[in-house]
Amino acid sequence: MENNIEGNLEEKSLEKEGKYVISESSRSEFYVNAKKYWAKTPATVNGMLGGLGYINALDIQGSNYFLRELKIKDASKTCALDCGAGIGRVSKNLLMPLFAKVDLVEQDYAFAEKAKEYCVKDSGAVLGYPNRLGEIYNIGLQDFQPYVNKYNLVWSQWVLGHLTDVDLLLFFVRIRQSLISGGQFVIKENVTTSRQVEKDDEDSSVTRPLKMYETFLKQAGFRIVKMTQQKNFPKGLYPVYMIASRPLQNNK
Repeated sequence: MENNIEGNLEEKSLEKEGKYVISESSRSEFYVNAKKYWAKTPATVNGMLGGLGYINALDIQGSNYFLRELKIKDASKTCALDCGAGIGRVSKNLLMPLFAKVDLVEQDYAFAEKAKEYCVKDSGAVLGYPNRLGEIYNIGLQDFQPYVNKYNLVWSQWVLGHLTDVDLLLFFVRIRQSLISGGQFVIKENVTTSRQVEKDDEDSSVTRPLKMYETFLKQAGFRIVKMTQQKNFPKGLYPVYMIASRPLQNNK
């Protein structure tokens, strides 16, 4: 399936107003520039949130509520994956209280190293989880190859804008294959209100319309089971949506 997807999209990436913001020929530059941007970012919660560390509690609260609505059974809370994990902010505050093991994927080496400390140590009222930290994969999502049939839940937040359309769709396919029977994939991302892709040259990323994520998930063999907008974020930010999906039965 991956070869077919890549063949269909190899000339298309990050569409805006009928033109392509980033061609596949400039793919390498797109990723290199993003890597340089994050290499200059402090390995702190505030750094992970682009200087908006004060929204951390609101973000985790909204994500927690969304997960509760998915009604994941306790017996199915054995292993989760945090994609674009940074220092492990989502892992420690959201996933580790619920899942026996949590793996992380993070391409920045300094962030991945910090996660080894941040996730296992207590910090104020927030407990560390030394027995729940699984593998940390120091690699970009465009190159990440997860094990098949491993995860009950895969959580991906504020990172998909760093993937080209082709790599995004291929990543979705690999994540579908990594889920065990009954597993779920959740994405939490900024979305545009303009129905167009908007490019940010500073961090080498894009913000997509909500419809594009819905379309790509379906093309990758998922069915969407729940979609909710994050509430109570400050005005002036992009709308943030959480989308939960499960693999179509005939694609597992």
